[in-house]
Amino acid sequence: MQPIYHRRWQLRAETPALSSVKNLADSLNISPLLAEILCQRGYDSPANALLFLEPKLSSLPDPDLLPDMDKACRRLQKALLTGEKITVHGDYDVDGISGCALLVEVLRSYGGNVSYHIPLRLKDGYGLSADAIHQAAQSGCRLIISVDCGISARDEAQLAQELGIDLIVTDHHQPGDELPVATALVNPHLPTNQFPYPDLAGVGVAFFLLIALRKRLRQSDYFSSGNEPDLRHFLDLVALGTIADIAPLTGVNRTLVTAGLNLLEKRPRPGIAALKTVAGVTSINAGVVGFRLAPRLNAAGRLEDATLGVQLLLGEKGAALESAAQQLDRFNQERQTLEKKVLDEAIERIEQGGSQCSSIVLASSAWHSGVIGIVASRLVERYHRPTFLIAVEEGIGKGSGRSIKGYDLYLALRQCSDLLDGFGGHTMAAGLTVKEENLTAFAQRFEEVAEVRLTDDMYLPIIEYDNECSLDIWSVDLVQELTALGPFGAGNPQPQFVSRGCQVKNCTLVAEKHLKFSVVQNDVALPAIAFGCSERFSECSGMLDILYRPQINEWRGTTQIQMQIVDFYRTEQ
Repeated sequence: MQPIYHRRWQLRAETPALSSVKNLADSLNISPLLAEILCQRGYDSPANALLFLEPKLSSLPDPDLLPDMDKACRRLQKALLTGEKITVHGDYDVDGISGCALLVEVLRSYGGNVSYHIPLRLKDGYGLSADAIHQAAQSGCRLIISVDCGISARDEAQLAQELGIDLIVTDHHQPGDELPVATALVNPHLPTNQFPYPDLAGVGVAFFLLIALRKRLRQSDYFSSGNEPDLRHFLDLVALGTIADIAPLTGVNRTLVTAGLNLLEKRPRPGIAALKTVAGVTSINAGVVGFRLAPRLNAAGRLEDATLGVQLLLGEKGAALESAAQQLDRFNQERQTLEKKVLDEAIERIEQGGSQCSSIVLASSAWHSGVIGIVASRLVERYHRPTFLIAVEEGIGKGSGRSIKGYDLYLALRQCSDLLDGFGGHTMAAGLTVKEENLTAFAQRFEEVAEVRLTDDMYLPIIEYDNECSLDIWSVDLVQELTALGPFGAGNPQPQFVSRGCQVKNCTLVAEKHLKFSVVQNDVALPAIAFGCSERFSECSGMLDILYRPQINEWRGTTQIQMQIVDFYRTEQ
């Protein structure tokens, strides 16, 4: 199998009526280009567009619309009133870490007696830990609340019940056919859900639980002494987990993340400030959180113990906090080294295999389970196939998978479930456990399912763009205006454009990985950079059609437009 370099370009949405664009542009005093993109993305009325451009926390839905919210709040209220010990059970990724920190910090501010547990990836695996439940029982805890996990933990829920522990599950993963028996199951994907926005991250579900709980405590005069916390001050944690979990940055998530990013930028908690320092971060946006801060928080859970991440988020200023941030940075460097080793080996195996397949399933006893999910993502980018990498230890394989647009990975695993010891996840990302002797059969079945369900047009990746235009429309003011559409991420991509018939000038290699050149069209010349495109150096000459994101580049006091090239095609001379 060979890498896929060329992709099909597709307009993201139909061109809206000129009357709708003009009405929106005139009503909001914005450019026709911004108005057109808003209309294409479904915000075609001035009221809806304004709410999108200026999201307000006052517009958030009622948390009581989530399943079992009243049951969860009543049990938590009882624990707070009696001083009962509460254990928060998180997960080892950033969503689970930030959700755990959120519940611990806010419940403590409510006066709760709260401890927490983060499972070890290599020892406990994903989900509720039976060992943690036993430890909680031995410590006298009678209430466990999960975050970002638990909806598939039937055996662990039964164990908690047998040990006299009440369990509140807050989760956002897809539920299976059989649900755990618990005091409350708070998950927007349950059939009883009435919450209008089901795409919350785990930390988002936890945040709405805290809103609902605060409302009940307020009604009972619990805060009569004036110690009621302002939940807006905790939205930095919500933004962190939501972005890191690649939840769509639309609707409710957009509102939460916009407010949270403002906190991360202007008033970062001590742990985040320390992490920004070691990461060399001076300004915050969703991309910086996703690619600079989140990987460092994730690194501890991938290699050792994610508890370090919770400690960092909860910590106060001091040398210990700076040391923790530096340790996370070192873990991240180690993670990058391991990741490159696994990626290189996987690429070698795939490209020596020869034939094109509908899917990729690779396993090795030499691979670290903490990095296989990242590598699976890299392989999907390179080959555009549903991919599972599996790390095998003592006869048991733990796998992490990533998918392509239009292919539901979770449903595919359901068709392989008789070969698996366990699985769970989402449409685009999932995990599994499989016995070593079933690996070959699983790979064959997964390939058979992919062959049936993948249509011909799904094998070629699609790049969507928002508009086709000439280079002479761009100004610094117009590019800056488009930033109002951010924060950008899943579900709300940064706008992309196509310009045709551009002449390439002075193409050079940068850092042996990137291409830097100028594009000229109708006497307008603009600098351009194509990240990670060194293998296409020979194509970057003559006349090109380019698909790009316009950006503002500030260097040594000079501000200019730069085209970040996403893809390009040679045109006929």
